[in-house]
Amino acid sequence: MALGGVLAALAVVVMSLGTIIPVATYVCPMICMILAQAVLKTCGTRVAWAWYGAVALLSLMLAPDKEAAAVFAALGYYPIVKPRLEKMKWPWLWKGLLFNAVILALYWLLIHLFGLDALAEEFAEAGVVMTIVMLLLGNVIFFLLDKVLSKRFRR
Repeated sequence: MALGGVLAALAVVVMSLGTIIPVATYVCPMICMILAQAVLKTCGTRVAWAWYGAVALLSLMLAPDKEAAAVFAALGYYPIVKPRLEKMKWPWLWKGLLFNAVILALYWLLIHLFGLDALAEEFAEAGVVMTIVMLLLGNVIFFLLDKVLSKRFRR
């Protein structure tokens, strides 16, 4: 339990560092997912879910980069559900569907429900083709993260 608390504090600090480097908006949630994998392997599923909830709430409240905090809140549970997805037929398909559905829903909510006009302007400036390219690159990075989670913490 103490290890979970210390790693949760570390994850909140990592999420708070997200505004230093622009690419950290996506790197910080990935680092926190690796920490979630460590909590899952050492403390179990119940503690990992509690850890995810605590880090997601604290990140949404304390992190200056709300986009990074929202990405973690939307996808930070992935290391916990990953073993179940891998037991299904065609796990890569289900992982890809999960990622794309969550990311598309997240950015729709951020733009339309929470009114983050800066994101809408970024996507308008980038254009449709570049937005699709960014989504494809996001898929590539997600599957690379999946490989890291698989190879780094085998039992």
